[in-house]
Amino acid sequence: MSMRTRGRKALLTAATITAALSLAAVTPSLAGTGATHTDRATAAHGDPRDVTQRVADFYGAYIDSVWDSESPAAAANAKALRSFYLSPEARRKAAAYEAKEHADGILFAQNVPVEWKVAYTGSGAGHATSRVTLTWGDGRHAQVTEIDVQSDLKTRRITDLRQAG
Repeated sequence: MSMRTRGRKALLTAATITAALSLAAVTPSLAGTGATHTDRATAAHGDPRDVTQRVADFYGAYIDSVWDSESPAAAANAKALRSFYLSPEARRKAAAYEAKEHADGILFAQNVPVEWKVAYTGSGAGHATSRVTLTWGDGRHAQVTEIDVQSDLKTRRITDLRQAG
């Protein structure tokens, strides 16, 4: 191999390594795991058998759908999520709240939170309870509301939603 060919190969290898390292440095920030999100997990995982995880899955997907309200598919997706994750009684209760309060019966609000988290709070009599914490706004003055969500351990469906407090 000539000196000229080795020089080109070395230059090409160096350029490839530089590009790969640049991509590796940029990719976490594109995925939302940059410096502004240092307090959050950098990996997601789940278990479809875990009712608390299912509540988290529901709220994550539901909030995404409501957030993207300008998308033609968003309203249909939110309705489909309700049908899949909520029992008929929970859907009726949410609809009654919406008719009375003119607000979303899943979020108990007229707007959309910027952050959510779900924690297991107990179980008994065939049900598990999770606490959903919704954060409204950013910074020191962000408001927080909480919802207690009851799930059936057999069907894994949400059977009740109540504002905590």
